[in-house]
Amino acid sequence: MHTSQPDLHSVRANVSHALAEDVGSGDITAGLIPAETRVTARILARESGILCGTDWANEVFRQLDAAIQIDWQFHDGDPFTTNDELVILQGPARAIMTGERCALNFLQTLSAVATATQQLVKQVAHTNVKILDTRKTIPGLRVAQKYAVAVGGGQNHRMGLFDAFLIKENHIAACSGIAEAITTARRQQPGKPVEIEVQSLAQLDQAINAGADIVMLDNFAIEAIRTAVATTAGRCKLEASGGIDSTTLVSIAETGVDYISVGAITKHCRAIDLSLLLV
Repeated sequence: MHTSQPDLHSVRANVSHALAEDVGSGDITAGLIPAETRVTARILARESGILCGTDWANEVFRQLDAAIQIDWQFHDGDPFTTNDELVILQGPARAIMTGERCALNFLQTLSAVATATQQLVKQVAHTNVKILDTRKTIPGLRVAQKYAVAVGGGQNHRMGLFDAFLIKENHIAACSGIAEAITTARRQQPGKPVEIEVQSLAQLDQAINAGADIVMLDNFAIEAIRTAVATTAGRCKLEASGGIDSTTLVSIAETGVDYISVGAITKHCRAIDLSLLLV
């Protein structure tokens, strides 16, 4: 498991693509504003949340006009409430208006992920479980959303298909069994973490005996999870997964599993309501 951090290349690429699809051949509405007009604008919160995405917002305005001055009143990871002034912008009106929606899209989406993650993390703060994300992310925003999960207090699962094994039901079938799949993984990529998904306690025993680093308990009933924790006794890490939400999270965390993965924090995020207004 690792915590993702946004790299400059990823941020620039996200923003460049977003501006290209939004601005196209030029912002004809912003063109109504005299070129010399300068303004002060601010982004306001319309509801409470955890701020995330400032690097992406900064990059939007930097790519449009480096003369725009940006003064953040809050930073990634900071909680904010309704009517808080998150940032003050000063500079050419055309560029600020052109970047408005693009910057807000990044801030609203990433703040939503950070906020949803923190809500779950707080629910299980009395346990030792770690909340993990998944690969169920918005296409093109993998790094950004995983960064937002980390900002919200969660941990990142594998970044993609390249940095860790996650052997699932179909892989097991195609490899002719649990032991065969794990043995092949160790041989082909020694040193890479090996996680395997199991559907039963019998499969759990097979996975432990084959030397899995982490076993994912897929859609296990709560009693079966308790049994799995008791029988594993620290021989490998256990991850609970499958349809887990705020109504089932605490009871699963209290079983003693090491990780709970929740795809909803990146897949079902609802944008935080923010507005940009000229002063």
